[in-house]
Amino acid sequence: MGSITVSNLSKAYKQYPSRWSRLAEWLSPFNKPRHQLKWVLRDINFTIHPGEAVGIIGINGAGKSTLLKMITGTTQPTTGSVTMTGRVAAMLELGMGFHPEFTGRQNVFMAGQLLGYSVADIHRFMPDIEAFAEIGDYLDQPVRVYSSGMQMRLAFSVATAQRPDILIIDEALSVGDAYFQHKSFARIREFGLQGTTLLIVSHDKAAIQSICNRAILINAGSVIKEGTPEAIMDYYNAMLAERDHEMVRLNITDDGKVQTVSGSGEAMVSDIALLNSSGAKVEVVDVGQAVCLQITVAVHKELPELVLGYMIKDRLGQPVFGINTHHLCQTLSNVSAGESICFKFAFAANLGEGSYSIAVALHTSDTHIGKNYEWRDLALVFNVINMSRKRFVGVAWLSPELEVFR
Repeated sequence: MGSITVSNLSKAYKQYPSRWSRLAEWLSPFNKPRHQLKWVLRDINFTIHPGEAVGIIGINGAGKSTLLKMITGTTQPTTGSVTMTGRVAAMLELGMGFHPEFTGRQNVFMAGQLLGYSVADIHRFMPDIEAFAEIGDYLDQPVRVYSSGMQMRLAFSVATAQRPDILIIDEALSVGDAYFQHKSFARIREFGLQGTTLLIVSHDKAAIQSICNRAILINAGSVIKEGTPEAIMDYYNAMLAERDHEMVRLNITDDGKVQTVSGSGEAMVSDIALLNSSGAKVEVVDVGQAVCLQITVAVHKELPELVLGYMIKDRLGQPVFGINTHHLCQTLSNVSAGESICFKFAFAANLGEGSYSIAVALHTSDTHIGKNYEWRDLALVFNVINMSRKRFVGVAWLSPELEVFR
């Protein structure tokens, strides 16, 4: 079982005003420094316990890749330390350690030895590596003729040929085709169930929420928030839409969940309810039941445009269905301050059994990234039970019609 402890980890790079300043500092090391320090990470602290799966989230340039390089030892920290127990396998950069002029098979032997495998081990693993990578005759061709997806297939197959105690993966999997991504994440989940400690950097919300049980948000070189993947991804989405004069706040709901609310506040949701066919509020609905999502919006400032959207999420926070009035061709224009507007979305709750939440967004254009009046996660929570349908599994009821021919 592997664990990772990161203590007061920081990384700075020297910045010189010119190349001559660098030379002068080298020639006169005892004079005053001629550089400034550019800190890319400051005072990072966290612990990943054996068997835990943790996702690292942050915008480009936040310091995620630098952090992983220090954890794996390919970059040395300026201050702080990293302590790891167990055998580590890492995929940080596409084709890291591959030589373009050598064949894929030759690179497997070189990369495998860098991971600590013996030559005998690699010979034993080779059939499984070939089968999992599925690159056929290209295995005996130079790596320089590989596509980025083929390099990723081979690199992942080598890194996971034997279940490691710790598996660290950067964004490399994002270059693969959909088929191999599914196959790779299935192997990652399997390793997690067997006790492998996972550390994953990804912008793929579904991947983070389906694999990880904790997430860490990094911004501007610092850890700004830790928590459940759903709460951290909600906060991250709100942060992406943050602009001048906008706010991001966290509320604790009655059931202890963290609700993220962001936006300028120029328009806000004043009421939200799920109604049955009789117009009564409900919190529990039957599979396929006709319902109406009623959302009342209070407008606090004159708006040139108003779009309302909602997203239904499952219990892990993964999107099930989302739509907005822009895509329904019913955008409101020239909305006056003081208006109260009621939106009603009628639909059949063709959902599987379980708990669901609804996020609501008020914005312009087709997404909240442009002008965000309000984004509210966990605006409403409801449960679906199966009282009238045949038994089925999954998050969607598709009402199949069966014909059998013999």
